[in-house]
Amino acid sequence: MNRRSADPSPPTGTQHVIAAHGYRAVVTEVGAGLRALTFRDRPLVMSYPEGKPPVGGAGQLLLPWPNRVRNGRYGADGETRQLSITEPRTGNAAHGFTRVLPWTVLDAAEDAVRLGLRLFPQPGYPHVLDLTASYALGEAGLEVEVSAVNVGEGVAPYGMGAHPYLTLGEIAAPETGHGTEHGTGHGAVDEAVLELPAAEWAPVDEQQIPVGRRTVEGTEYDFRAGRRIGGVVLDTPFANLERDAGGRVRARLRTADGSRGVELWGGPGIEWLQVFTGDTLAAPYRRSGVAVEPMSCPPNAFATGECLLRLAPGERAAHRWGITALPADGA
Repeated sequence: MNRRSADPSPPTGTQHVIAAHGYRAVVTEVGAGLRALTFRDRPLVMSYPEGKPPVGGAGQLLLPWPNRVRNGRYGADGETRQLSITEPRTGNAAHGFTRVLPWTVLDAAEDAVRLGLRLFPQPGYPHVLDLTASYALGEAGLEVEVSAVNVGEGVAPYGMGAHPYLTLGEIAAPETGHGTEHGTGHGAVDEAVLELPAAEWAPVDEQQIPVGRRTVEGTEYDFRAGRRIGGVVLDTPFANLERDAGGRVRARLRTADGSRGVELWGGPGIEWLQVFTGDTLAAPYRRSGVAVEPMSCPPNAFATGECLLRLAPGERAAHRWGITALPADGA
């Protein structure tokens, strides 16, 4: 189901609403982002009003690279390429190109929507990609598949990322289109219990670029057994992820009493999780949700090549991730 607002047009374009099994999601035309997700009216992600742009990248897809490229510079095909600097405070190219571009609906139903975008060459990226983003709701919640096909010439460097903020709040941001209210009721993260199946974390420099890896053992970054976040400040890449028997990585955010929670899972090819406690966001969003960002590669992968995919002409890559409401027992 699509819902087009009256003029003026929302900053994120047409709002595609899907619903099933108690879940409801809103996917945006601009960026094919996840603006809202609820289960039985309980928000599972930090949402933002329809009449506002995304807050802190909330719900956006990050293509054809997640996170940052140092100074926007990388080498390919024997040459140095220069991407546009889109994050002036760090001097980096951040989060790809597609989060500000309009996507086209390819298929739509009450419980699913699939959007597509042909990404033509951009400064520093002389490739053509056909991208799709599929959102579907089932009994297990939201499942997202993001795919890319190289339909141009040459080998295209590629990475996938997404930027949902998990929340334990009870009241979603308002669905009104153009008011000034930002939304309330997002639970503060300090009392939340975070479970993160990552054995390593990556310290970053002043440009938010990783400088090696370290074990989480004995540090404030060890959330493998699940513990209260407290005052820990995170804008941190995590790696060496533990998977279940089905090959999925599962990160969870719960209330201290276990009465409610939310899980983000990532399928094969999701090799990193960037976790951000939202400390730099303006009120009322500051530390009101935890961004758990599934990524196929780490920050600066275009330059380092770590976990980077290189798509030959005609080659396709696909990644899946999803979000599920947790019951009171945390099962």
